[in-house]
Amino acid sequence: MADDRRIDPGDLGRRLAEAKERAEPKRDGLKREENRGWSIAIEFIGAILVGAFFGWLVDGWFGTGPYGMILFFLLGFGAGLRTVMRKSGDFDGNPDDNN
Repeated sequence: MADDRRIDPGDLGRRLAEAKERAEPKRDGLKREENRGWSIAIEFIGAILVGAFFGWLVDGWFGTGPYGMILFFLLGFGAGLRTVMRKSGDFDGNPDDNN
């Protein structure tokens, strides 16, 4: 009644590696999504800061007081918000498709 099948050590190692791979959670996708999230946040803040800087320059050149800075700050906010909305749609797709 003994089982006469022999176990190949190479086959056993391969099967163990496959089982271990299935059991471990995939963290690469999470890291990629986190990096994309940080990228969106940095672009949003950057757009606001660039807009405020240009507004400050316009105010300095034309002496318009805070109005140029306020206007360009709002434009930068709008541009940043547009970028966030566009790039947040990328999270719905495959992370390998968009960087």
